[in-house]
Amino acid sequence: MIKLEYFERKDFRELIEWSGDEAFLLQWAGTHFTFPLDEQQLEKYIEGANDIHRSEIMIYKAVDDTGKAVGHITIGRIERDNRSGRVGRVLLSPSARGKGIGTEMMKCVLRVGFEELRLHRISLGVFDFNHSAVQCYRKAGFKQEGLLRDARKYRDQYWNLIEMSILEDEWKNMR
Repeated sequence: MIKLEYFERKDFRELIEWSGDEAFLLQWAGTHFTFPLDEQQLEKYIEGANDIHRSEIMIYKAVDDTGKAVGHITIGRIERDNRSGRVGRVLLSPSARGKGIGTEMMKCVLRVGFEELRLHRISLGVFDFNHSAVQCYRKAGFKQEGLLRDARKYRDQYWNLIEMSILEDEWKNMR
């Protein structure tokens, strides 16, 4: 069983350890962070976060039954007038990968988005070569909306980005 807790300063070291190399950091965090990830970037990241009524971003760590952190996830770009948000910066600890924990994290973050934040639509973007993540998001109920070709440049390569979303009625029907 996975639960979400707010990401705090005490969690910085662990996330930095999980962040990987330059390509991996770009893959899970987009252009929000620069390589190498450090505590200064994370300090700025959590500024103004996690106020359920006012923040534009909610930042979480996922913990297992033992209280061990096994993942990281956000709902950002929260637009209360439009009742929309965007899941991002989804990362599993190396020891948690391939165990279904990503799907559990997605279910938890969707519950927060639809029940606590009262959102109507939640979107995300995932690179098309990240097959396990695409499968996880589909399993959680996300539907593909489109493909942004050559959306991100990494060195001499371009990466395609799949856009996905789930609506509150679709989420309710899955429960």
